[in-house]
Amino acid sequence: MKDEIAAQLGGALDMLENAIRACPESLWGEAAGPQQFWYLAYHVIFFNDLYLSPGQEGFAPPPPYTLSEFDPSGLMPDRVYSKDEMLSYLEHGRRKLKGVLAELTDERATDRLAFGPITGTRFEVLLYNMRHVQHHAAQLNLLLRQATNSAPRYVIRAKS
Repeated sequence: MKDEIAAQLGGALDMLENAIRACPESLWGEAAGPQQFWYLAYHVIFFNDLYLSPGQEGFAPPPPYTLSEFDPSGLMPDRVYSKDEMLSYLEHGRRKLKGVLAELTDERATDRLAFGPITGTRFEVLLYNMRHVQHHAAQLNLLLRQATNSAPRYVIRAKS
């Protein structure tokens, strides 16, 4: 089961990476507010990092990222993060996923986790995370198709 989770959640992360790489610089920070391409990429990468953690309490993203995603008023990060920063943070999440899966046992899969309103077993949170990543990867691909009439192809399973 760990291999299948790695293949499918990894495939969703590959789709996210492909969308980030395909985004032209002119689209990266073009729109206002939370519909900016860079921000949608940041949002999903931040929550991937969170959902691969033992819980929300004590969670801290790596620098330069902050906990602005937890602000109930919708506070945006203080600057536009670059593609390279997003790809680096995405790689951090891939490493974290490998660590989580390496330590995943039947017992740990049933541990209860809580991330604000998102609660469930570790296994359920992994599935929820996969759905969340895929949802936003599709959203980014739609933005690419609308802006450039092109988007990366669907990924069946992770490349590695």
